[in-house]
Parts: sequence; structure tokens; C-alpha cells
Amino acid sequence: MDIPIKPDVRLLEKAFSRKKEQRDMLALSPATNAVLTVLLGILAILTLVPIYVIVMASVTSEASLVAKGYQLWPSEFSGMAYKFLFSQGSIVMTAYKNTIISTVAGTVLSVLMVGLYAYPLSRDNFKFKGFFTFYAFFTMLFGGGLVAYYMVTRQILQIQNSLWALFLPSVFSPFWVIVMRTFYKSNVPNEIIESARIDGANEWRTLFQIVMPLAVPGLATVALFSAIGIWNNFFNCLLLVDEAKYYSLQFTIYTTLNNIRFLLENADKMQGIVNISELPSQTFRMAMAVVTVGPIVFAYPFFQRYFIRGLTIGALKG
Repeated sequence: MDIPIKPDVRLLEKAFSRKKEQRDMLALSPATNAVLTVLLGILAILTLVPIYVIVMASVTSEASLVAKGYQLWPSEFSGMAYKFLFSQGSIVMTAYKNTIISTVAGTVLSVLMVGLYAYPLSRDNFKFKGFFTFYAFFTMLFGGGLVAYYMVTRQILQIQNSLWALFLPSVFSPFWVIVMRTFYKSNVPNEIIESARIDGANEWRTLFQIVMPLAVPGLATVALFSAIGIWNNFFNCLLLVDEAKYYSLQFTIYTTLNNIRFLLENADKMQGIVNISELPSQTFRMAMAVVTVGPIVFAYPFFQRYFIRGLTIGALKG
């Protein structure tokens, strides 16, 4: 007859007390917790104050902003800056449409190209991974220059005066390839890939159904930074686009701002032709910042949880 083994109560008590002591050592005291909460709250408020001031300045009249400077609450509200920004027919709205299309398409292509290129580089059984890693890294050290870039995009690819010019030259980054290769190696165990192959999955099914779901934090990071880069890029439009119907938002606002500066600098020569006093300058800059930054600010919260997962994944070993 088996005799049941009774656990030693004293050993259990010692083990629980030891774990409690370890938790107590890692826990913050109430005073420290309160100080850190107040400090982080103040830093968060200080981060939001400049954005709030920019928004308020964009809805302030130009005369009031020049006379009284930036205020937390405008003494004279005015939507002249936004009216001037969107008063050029459908130019700004067309630029918005072009920028949104190019950002979405470029981000999708960037995630696919970087993810597909980095995956075989993370596999130990890929015998050409050293060559392709060096091939990607070499382009980070040496470039062909502006002339070669211009000739390839205009004469070989022939993507000038099209939406392709706004995002195609920026969809691939060797830096993100190196980052994603490291992410694959550190967060996708080889045992999972081997088990999928044993179950009969081919390379494509293993990649899209096994590896990609585990690599969502890394891919989301690539997607966000690619989207920001394409959204803020105006150099491709300056170099490759000659027709206004293909202008990006950044380039349209850049051109408009230069036109306002030209009118203000030559105000004495244009008296009676253009009413210079009605042209917004400082408020237009603030409205421009709100219009261009707004979509990225609203998109960031959707990617935040993936950043948190990217920081914590792999921290615990099961």
C-alpha cells in the first residue's frame, strides 16, 4: 500500500517567504511610485503642450499672432490659414489623395519586400545567406549618387510623372532587412519551423501561416517607419514629377509656402495687384504642420501595442 507523501510545511513556508522577499525587493515603494507617476505625467503634458500651441496658432488670426505672439488660447480666432490652404481648388485634396495612395501602397510593398528578403537570411540552411546579406549591407555603405539615381528612375524605370515616383524608390531599405533578419532569428524558434515542415507545410505556407504571425511586432515597426518616410518625402516629387496632378502633399505645401514667401519679399512691387496683408504666413505654417502631422499622430496608437509586444517578446523563457 502506497503511503502518501506529505509536503514539508516548513520548506514550503520558506520558499513562499523567499519569493515574497524577492517581489518586495523588486517592488517600488508608494512614495517612489507616486513621484515617478507625477514626473511622467508632467513629461507627458510637456510633450503635448507644443502640439496644442501649434493647433491654437493655426486657428489664430495673422494680425493677432504677430502682435501678441503664441498663446494658449487665441484672443482672435480665424480660419484664414486653412481657408487659404484649401482654397486652391482641388490641388490640396488631390495632393492628399496622391499621398495617401502612395503611402498605403508603398508601406505594403515595403513590408512584403523586407519580410521576404529577410526571412531566408535568418535560416541556417540557406547557403547563400552570407552573399545576400553582404549584398544588402554593401548598398548601405556605397551609393551610385544623384545622377545615377535620376537616370535609373527616369530612363530605365520610366516612373516619372506618375504615382509610382512617389513611393517606388523608397519601398526597400537594407537597414530594415538587417533588423528583420535579427528579429526572425531571435523570436521565431527553429523548432516551430521544423515542426511545420514535418507536418507537410512548404516554405510559403510556413512563412505566411507560422512565421509572419510571430513576426507581427517587427513587421509593424517596419510598416510605421516606412509610412512616415513616404508620407514626409518630397524629394522624389521634386526630382521626378513635373505635373501638378501627381504632386504629393508635402511638395504642394512646400511650393505654396515658397510662393507666399516670394510675395511677402516683393510686397513693395505688387501693391495694388495682391493684397499682401491678407496672406497668412505664420498661421499658414502652423496649419501646414497640423495637416501634415495629423494623420501620422492618429495612426500611431494602432501600432503602439505591437511596439510593446516587440519589446517584451522573448523576455520570458518558457
